[in-house]
Amino acid sequence: MAAGVPSVFLLMVNGQVESAQFPEHDDLYCKYCFVYGHDWAPTAGLEEGISQITSKSHDVRHALVWNFPIDVTFKSTNPFGWPQIVLSVYGPDVFGNDVVRGYGAVHVPFSPGRHKRTIPMFVPESTSILQKFTRWFMGRRPEYTDPKVVAQGEGREVTRVRSQGFVTLLFNVVTKDMRKLGYDTGPADVLRVEGQGLPQGLPQ
Repeated sequence: MAAGVPSVFLLMVNGQVESAQFPEHDDLYCKYCFVYGHDWAPTAGLEEGISQITSKSHDVRHALVWNFPIDVTFKSTNPFGWPQIVLSVYGPDVFGNDVVRGYGAVHVPFSPGRHKRTIPMFVPESTSILQKFTRWFMGRRPEYTDPKVVAQGEGREVTRVRSQGFVTLLFNVVTKDMRKLGYDTGPADVLRVEGQGLPQGLPQ
């Protein structure tokens, strides 16, 4: 490689898990973690975190507001395995046990700048009426042993799930040396309001 050309690039991400909409549930908290490829490594900040418990707002939105901060920096040699953030939302059931209320995942935005994402959440479902009754009676609900499976896809194709709620995230993304390595990250300093999905042109 020519002198002066970097061998790695940096991805700096900060922002917050802003709020959620779960019409049927209250007093929820959120966990997050990042999933990324083998060529990626965190260099600063936190890869995972857990928020405070919050209750629904008293306005017409009935939003659950966390404003829980995210701040992490990664380095990599190529965009393959671009980081995803996995969210897991928990709250009490009728017996007072903490149970999962939703899983969701989204890629960190590829373009530098400010971005907003609304992530649809889902929960695993029992496969039979007997299992549903047994789990309800024992105060246990279906959940993943490792929430990272949500981002990896493997093992999810045989899981029955049900959509439930939405979580909104705000990202501030900064990349360093990607252009020097020949990657076009697009225009910076724009607010993008989008749903879940992989940014255009991003290798999977």
